[in-house]
Amino acid sequence: MKITIESTSQIVHVNGVEARIWEGATEAGVPVFAFLTRIVPVTGDLEAHRVFKTELMKTKAPSAAVEGIPLRLVL
Repeated sequence: MKITIESTSQIVHVNGVEARIWEGATEAGVPVFAFLTRIVPVTGDLEAHRVFKTELMKTKAPSAAVEGIPLRLVL
């Protein structure tokens, strides 16, 4: 399975850990949410890390569906 996701500005707590909600869809167009607690570039290239950090700071406003997710979740 492949998905495409985009970072939102919405942060929730999942089992006591902060997670940013990312919104996206599968290749077939099925909408998905991803609750990410960590994401790291897999390279030793310092320039790639700098670019990654800059891109990671860019977020979109959450959709109404994401805004409806409780700030504290127990999954």
